[in-house]
Order: sequence, then C-alpha cells, then structure tokens
Amino acid sequence: MEERKILKFQDEEGNVVSLEAMAEIYLDEIKYLILAPVDDNATDEYVYRVDVAKDGTEELNAVDDDSEFMKIKKEYKNLLYKNGGKNE
Repeated sequence: MEERKILKFQDEEGNVVSLEAMAEIYLDEIKYLILAPVDDNATDEYVYRVDVAKDGTEELNAVDDDSEFMKIKKEYKNLLYKNGGKNE
C-alpha cells in the first residue's frame, strides 16, 4: 500500500490544518498539487500552484484563473482515468 503524503498548514486563525496530497501535476513546466482534507468524510479537493520564491522555497498559491483551473482539472481526470480511479 502506498504511503499517504500529509502536509500541515497554519490557517488565518493559527489552527493547524492537515491536507493529503492527492496528486502532483505538471502543466507547461508548472507544478500543481491537488490537496484534500485528511478527514475520511471530506469530499473537497483544493488546487494549488507551486511557485518558487526568490530564496528557493516553494510557496503554494490558490489557482484563481478559471482557464488555468480547467486545464488542471482535465489533467487530473486523465490521471485518475489512467490509474483506474486510483490517486497518485
């Protein structure tokens, strides 16, 4: 069984939020992460673009552009289809 990749973040109120990396997608040499709450009952998934800061650290930024989001969504569906419905 594949090990789950859990990322921890701090929200605006200082609470620690755990999200599972469901997929890592590359489009036009840009890295995106599909993240979902660790809670087994949650069905939401979030899309983040991974930008590299000047100091070399990675920053996650929400994808706000609709056309960019639709490209990522299409690629994620293709990935799921190729894997027989299993996430990365």
